[in-house]
Amino acid sequence: MARRRDPLTKDLFSWEPPKISVGYSEDVIGRGRLDGKIARLVGQALRDAREDGMGRDEIAAEMSTFLGRDISATTLYKWTSESSEGHRIPLDAFIALVRATDAKDLLGFVPGEFGLTVIEAEYADLIEERLLEDHIEEMQARRQVLAARRKGRR
Repeated sequence: MARRRDPLTKDLFSWEPPKISVGYSEDVIGRGRLDGKIARLVGQALRDAREDGMGRDEIAAEMSTFLGRDISATTLYKWTSESSEGHRIPLDAFIALVRATDAKDLLGFVPGEFGLTVIEAEYADLIEERLLEDHIEEMQARRQVLAARRKGRR
């Protein structure tokens, strides 16, 4: 007889660590030219926003308010088109897109191109603390070597 699983008991093996860094996966970014990667990222952010119930007209309106200039839904479509050579998202509009869609994963792309990672601010102190612990351990090991060398000379 098969045992029934208790739906109120949490599965200890299903735990996954929290996502520390922001950014889209390589599956989303893809390969190819830089402008194509950016268009795919903008498109993914807009699709994610649509899944959250936010339409392109609403996003364009929020971006327009933030930037103080008109951004249309058509412009958003052009920014997602890899074949639209003359239409690339400007940096200020990129920032407005992140604000309007809350697509913070977009922020990981540019630093990622340089081998860097964007992390949530709440983890910065934890990382710095760990780096300090590593440095202290290194200094203590160096101190022990010097003490042993000094004792060996006596």
